[in-house]
Amino acid sequence: MKKKSAPALKSTFNIAHYLKSQKEFVDSYLANFLPPLHTDPKSLHEAMHYSVFAGGKRIRPILILATGEALQIDRNNLIHLACAVELIHTYSLIHDDLPSMDNDDYRRGQLTTHKKFGEGMAVLTGNALLTHALKKLSEIPSTPKRPSLVHELCHAIGSQNGMLAGQAMDLETQGKQFSKEHLEQIHSAKTGALIQASIYCAGLIAGTSQKILDNLSSFGCKLGLAYQIVDDILDIEGSSSELGKTAGKDSVHEKATYPALYGLKASKQLAMDLVNQAIHQIHDLGPPSKTLVELARFISVRRF
Repeated sequence: MKKKSAPALKSTFNIAHYLKSQKEFVDSYLANFLPPLHTDPKSLHEAMHYSVFAGGKRIRPILILATGEALQIDRNNLIHLACAVELIHTYSLIHDDLPSMDNDDYRRGQLTTHKKFGEGMAVLTGNALLTHALKKLSEIPSTPKRPSLVHELCHAIGSQNGMLAGQAMDLETQGKQFSKEHLEQIHSAKTGALIQASIYCAGLIAGTSQKILDNLSSFGCKLGLAYQIVDDILDIEGSSSELGKTAGKDSVHEKATYPALYGLKASKQLAMDLVNQAIHQIHDLGPPSKTLVELARFISVRRF
């Protein structure tokens, strides 16, 4: 007699609740992480607070905290890193929205920083957030890994295969033909590098083995690329109200995107394949990595 297979167990993990609670945790620290609003120059500090708290999913900080869960380290040991990464990410968005770059009026459903405070102040705000993030990284307590953290994150946002390199290549490729290899290079640098470094740095603070660090790096690399592919897809399928910014601008600016090269269906499959490959990289972490796995799956199907 053929044995019946056991019914699949439904996951009890509530991704919406988890994202909300972790975002609230990060936000509670970010308020004190920034320079006080009442200190001079008040206009600059107001713009910094406005930019950081103008919405945002806090995906990068939450990935850091989830990596800590997988490595069984208290999230309080990672909050400095998480906040610093969010400041770096916000700086990149401020500059990305400038008239000389993507020229966006709205970000996260609110006026972009240059629309609210002026273009000059927006440039200064981005610079100030980056500088403050690096200062705070150098102050992380009780870890001998501080120099390594600063090095990894500076490389991830720099001009050699980092975020700035990706942004430069993105600008140069607009309106031009591009290969799949060049497209992957742009997306991996522009978005993937900071996600990869964030997860890797969480492993550094945890003091895990080099083998696990390498696996986390591969996980972050594949997940970061998938994240940007989904962004490309949402620019076509999402509405401006869903995205909190103007939808459809990639095609208007003739940007190098996965849907432009592969089409929507193939792009969705590529994102899903990358997420599955990423999850395979952290298989050895066992049950503690459940949250990290669920976050990776969420990234492949998110709508914002």
